[in-house]
Amino acid sequence: MTTLKRIALGLQYDGLPWKGYQTQPSGETVQDQLQLALRHFTQTDIHTTCAGRTDAGVHALEQVVHFDTGLQRDPYSWVNGVNSFLPRSIAVRWAADVTRAEDEEGFHARFSARARTYHYMLYNNAIRAPLLAGRAGWVFRPLDLERLRAGASHLLGTHDFSAFRASECQAKSPVKDMQRIDIVRSGDMILFTLRASAFLHHMVRNIVGSLIFVGSGRREPHWIKEVLEGRDREKAAPTFMPDGLYLARVDYEPHWQLPQQESVLPW
Repeated sequence: MTTLKRIALGLQYDGLPWKGYQTQPSGETVQDQLQLALRHFTQTDIHTTCAGRTDAGVHALEQVVHFDTGLQRDPYSWVNGVNSFLPRSIAVRWAADVTRAEDEEGFHARFSARARTYHYMLYNNAIRAPLLAGRAGWVFRPLDLERLRAGASHLLGTHDFSAFRASECQAKSPVKDMQRIDIVRSGDMILFTLRASAFLHHMVRNIVGSLIFVGSGRREPHWIKEVLEGRDREKAAPTFMPDGLYLARVDYEPHWQLPQQESVLPW
């Protein structure tokens, strides 16, 4: 009888060519491309489970996936073998055997996660930058950094984030723990970094869109608190563009010993 091993992969991808992460009949998704590459490499059908689905146009510095297989391969082989069948916009950065006989629940890319971090890169200039199209969001109105930070401060802690939740969100609960929001500026680039226990569908893009209302002076910072407590999606700003959104990191307990990398933007 073949003993199944559970393998975790760290996946990086450019979301521009793909219709999101989750498989679709068209085959034009990151998951479809990954599973096709696994099929070519192993000559078997392998289903993958990810830490968190990303929408069309959303990027990942380090998505984490797992799958079960009876094949024996070392991590180096999984990385290079699968990459040889992936398009240039997708790459496996690391692999790890997370089989633990003593752990009854076992590793799960989604349910074992303890926190997730997203970056949103925003270009703030009166004139759009063609070279940043699809890589960063764009706002032509001047944004005030201190107003952005003041608005964001109301989101820290454990809250019901229904006001920033997409109508099609399938999460069981809208209550999440927002552990960190950092907003830094370098020239015309503003980087938002959000870390939470988990995120609702479109939650980061809806938060960024509302903070832009505050940063541009259309709303006062305290408005964010009012929107949050109102739990009404229609009271918040429209969902902001996906271009600058990056799934940066998924955190797990140290005993899994995943060879994760720093969540640094590559440019």
